[in-house]
Amino acid sequence: MDNLKRRSKIEICIEILSILSQRGLSRITHIMYNTNTNCSLLKEIMVFMIKQNLVEAKNVGKDRVAYCITQRGISILNAFKELNQILPLVENNSDQISTYV
Repeated sequence: MDNLKRRSKIEICIEILSILSQRGLSRITHIMYNTNTNCSLLKEIMVFMIKQNLVEAKNVGKDRVAYCITQRGISILNAFKELNQILPLVENNSDQISTYV
């Protein structure tokens, strides 16, 4: 149980953006399985992401909706990846600083 870590909504959003950038158009069930997120939370997050213009809902077939990443979503994902590369360096520097204080 110690290995289980609760993810923040922002972490789930980034994971969704990453999946959509790799897979392209995806239905909610595929996103749900790939992110290991329950349906009600995922739907709530998807509504937020659509309102933020990170994801777009598209009708595919009769009564089916699939989701794709928008250009803004790609920009946010790229910015997060860049920030994620920089942060470990900042953490290491703060560790070094704290040893001198």
